[in-house]
Amino acid sequence: MVSINRIYDINIRSLQGNSIDLSKYEGKKILFVNVASKCGFTPQYKGLQKLSNEFQNKLIIIGVPCNQFGKQEQGSPDEIQEFCQVNYGVTFLITEKIDVKGSNQHPLYSWLTSKAINGKKNSSVKWNFQKYLIDEKGELVDYYYSITKPTSSKITKHLR
Repeated sequence: MVSINRIYDINIRSLQGNSIDLSKYEGKKILFVNVASKCGFTPQYKGLQKLSNEFQNKLIIIGVPCNQFGKQEQGSPDEIQEFCQVNYGVTFLITEKIDVKGSNQHPLYSWLTSKAINGKKNSSVKWNFQKYLIDEKGELVDYYYSITKPTSSKITKHLR
């Protein structure tokens, strides 16, 4: 039997460089979204913030900046933070900029995309704003491609 690492044990830093303790979100659902400031899907920040506000007692949204798709997230941490706050009123957590695929894939995305690690399913990140929903016990519920809006019933049905 394959030993499955807990998502809560993965190390990732905030946009400001502070360590994020994912275990403090155990008992809530987490929606991980690889984000970018200059993407056609960037207006989804508004829907993500709405989801964060509406389900704040049940759901944690974590935006994960990535510059691997069309070089659409070239900003510095301060530029990314300001862009998100000024343009979309984002208050949810944003991590450091990472690779979500390839040889330098961050361990978070290794977990999210590998059935051998997450115990549920394989996937590959196709573009910015792909979403991964984790349940209260730290298990992968499902993933959603960029075209799925944050407030889609495909996602919200798991939050009600």
